[in-house]
Amino acid sequence: MKAYDTVTISAVLPENLEPLRTLAKNLRWSWRAETERLFKSIDPELWEATGRNPIVLLTKLSAHRIAELREDEDFLHRLQVEVEELEEYMGADRWFDKASREHDDHLTSIAYFSMEFGITQSLPVYSGGLGVLAGDHMKSASDLGVPIIGVGLLYTYGYFTQTLSREGWQQENYTVHPPEELPIDPVCGENGEQLHIQVGFPEGRVVEVALWKAQVGRVPLLLLDTNIPENPEDFRAITDRLYGGDIEHRIKQELILGVGGVRAVQAYCAAVDRPEPGVYHMNEGHAGFSGVERMGQLMAKGASFETALASVRASTLFTTHTPVPAGIDRFDVHLAHRYLAADAQGRSTLVSHVPVERVIALGAEDDPSRFNMAHLGLRLAQYANGVAKLHGKVSRAMFKDLYPNFAEDEVPITSITNGVHIPTWTRGPIKPIIAAMSGQRNVATANHWHFPDAVGLEELWRVRNELRRDLVELARKSVHDSWVARGAQPVELRWTRKLLDENALTVGFARRVSTYKRLTLMLQNPERLAAILRNEERPVQFIIAGKAHPADMGGKQLLQELVRFADEAGVRDRIVFLPDYNVTIAKVLCAGSDVWLNNPVRPQEASGTSGMKAVLNGCLTFSISDGWWDEMRDDEVGWTIPDAVHPDPRVRDQWESNALYDILEHEIAAKFYDRDDRGLPVEWMQMVRDSISKVGPQVSAERMVRDYVTELYLPAGRSGRMIADLADAEQFAAWKQSVSQAWQGVRVSGVEASTENRVEGGIIHLAAHVNRGSLQASEIRVEAVVGERDAADTLCNPHIHEMTSDDEGRYRASITVDEPAELGYTVRVVPHHRLLKSPAELGLIRTPH
Repeated sequence: MKAYDTVTISAVLPENLEPLRTLAKNLRWSWRAETERLFKSIDPELWEATGRNPIVLLTKLSAHRIAELREDEDFLHRLQVEVEELEEYMGADRWFDKASREHDDHLTSIAYFSMEFGITQSLPVYSGGLGVLAGDHMKSASDLGVPIIGVGLLYTYGYFTQTLSREGWQQENYTVHPPEELPIDPVCGENGEQLHIQVGFPEGRVVEVALWKAQVGRVPLLLLDTNIPENPEDFRAITDRLYGGDIEHRIKQELILGVGGVRAVQAYCAAVDRPEPGVYHMNEGHAGFSGVERMGQLMAKGASFETALASVRASTLFTTHTPVPAGIDRFDVHLAHRYLAADAQGRSTLVSHVPVERVIALGAEDDPSRFNMAHLGLRLAQYANGVAKLHGKVSRAMFKDLYPNFAEDEVPITSITNGVHIPTWTRGPIKPIIAAMSGQRNVATANHWHFPDAVGLEELWRVRNELRRDLVELARKSVHDSWVARGAQPVELRWTRKLLDENALTVGFARRVSTYKRLTLMLQNPERLAAILRNEERPVQFIIAGKAHPADMGGKQLLQELVRFADEAGVRDRIVFLPDYNVTIAKVLCAGSDVWLNNPVRPQEASGTSGMKAVLNGCLTFSISDGWWDEMRDDEVGWTIPDAVHPDPRVRDQWESNALYDILEHEIAAKFYDRDDRGLPVEWMQMVRDSISKVGPQVSAERMVRDYVTELYLPAGRSGRMIADLADAEQFAAWKQSVSQAWQGVRVSGVEASTENRVEGGIIHLAAHVNRGSLQASEIRVEAVVGERDAADTLCNPHIHEMTSDDEGRYRASITVDEPAELGYTVRVVPHHRLLKSPAELGLIRTPH
């Protein structure tokens, strides 16, 4: 019988349960375990069925269950406690306010642009590391009271979910995520209507963009949406999928994020009556067009291109996340021209008043046919950083050509090492252990963990066993469900019930599947790996997860190779692959593994954060010396795989895989299975405890955000305020032009050196004559550069000392040397201005001929 029509029945919450919506709409619940447990207790099965989405959960409750909850005094009491706790959290004293007072500074807010944000599984606008890092940044900013406004895109389908074919080939599946099922609200204007902003596209077309807001604790996350009825179909598809489509689709998304994002922030600030941000933070080059839009707005007020650029640069921060050129977004220059859409006067019709050729020059690189988004970001930002110390060094080498005439180590790119949000990534049983080690109740503020002995080894071992059991249980279910999806019959899958061993040494590995991360390094010698896995006295098991980009055929082939090995009957109970890696799986996998394996090609791992999450849960590190482990490496609490240097990558991989097998078999497994009379691996657990207490504080996102505030946000805010007046910006821009024109008249001559020899060292006296040409003394800085010389007479690791002028117009410096040495020296002149963060920005330098 056919249905005559359809009627929709929705759940209606009574007044005393209405606060559940308040809790659901603030994503603080995603790192507040008590609130999450409250939602789960409503209906545990429905909670899991809805993907742990409290918004959907509340819409699907039966009238019967609602009636029970409204009369459940215990539940209502817990609800009231959580509501009061959220209110207290939102109004509590903030670290940022104290830090601002200490630095005698005031910063209105920071606009943080990112292509993805990994806050929670129920807000699917992320794919992996970059997004989870951005999410942890937002959460920690909320905990610390840092006034950040996140800016991203609302993807209709999000990122793909992953399944496997019978042959082990990755399959991508996309699901529509309607806004009403997400923890977001429309941003509304005074008339109560949802705010829209507009972005111009080629041929006079205009994209309508709707604004949504997710509340992440104290901080708002603005999400831009083009999938609205006002747009034609091709425009509605702009925000369809994260990292989907072709290169033209990508530039459309990045224009919406950058140009539209600036307009969205301004519209939001006007709607809620708050000042516009004082700092703009571009999290990767995806947001590069934000700087172009800000320049266009200044030029619309009458500023010149140079003045607008100087003003925008002063308050902009650019963070690079890739150590390899292949990871940078680069567009065909003709495509960039088309979307910037020059009019008859050569000005962009997308970003009013900006000369298109000048914008193209900002993104220029050696290849004139390419428009480089990282170059655009760096040229638009006076502040820049990598995401680990080694990555900062690699980035300075990678981008040194943007700063001609200056040594690599003077390239103005610093580093802030990534971190992870402790309340999010520590599982329940480990939280009190970290609190005890830190001496603080709240792990979110645990930055100095001085009490490792506060937790006994037996208790820590009990917790570690519990976390491993949870992981094995999840893995058994995941593998069973995966095989069903691959077409297996339930009768074939009895073996999945005994998959893995709850007591065996468990190695975790979860990464985005790309070539440099080397998912299959462990398979270089499959026979030896199988022997390690099947060792009866000291068995080892691997649990692996990760997604390959839909267009990355090489990554998919590596994944299939791994899956096929794991399918083999002889090892399939010792090595498993968990499909559809997500935040929920990550929490269990990072916590339940005993060892976290990371084996990228050094130095191609910018930072990596999965190993940080593992450390916080008592998992030990087993890694190439790359990313964060390169600077925090401690071989007393982990193991480092020696990196090999060889022109043939096959030889390199063979050498490093052999080292991996040796360390795993003879050091890691041996120590894990070395037990005392109680069955306790004493030395292993001492390593675990030391790893948590020593490495844990270093990998916290709270430390990371504090570093961003003190080292970058506050300085950028000061720079922005110093140049906020367009007259100041115009003066600074004019100064840069005049210095560049006058620089050819600067000369250094008559360099002399003398020493005072003493047993304990000496003093080098340097003097030089400097002809400033038409420049004033205040416009230059004269420096003595001293260091050891290499075979090519290049100064190695030089020390730079400012020289002062005497009454005769000569510049002098006296330099104390502590140890006897044969040193090289020179004198150089560089530009100087109070608004110039680094002389390398202008690329001007003069040394003696």
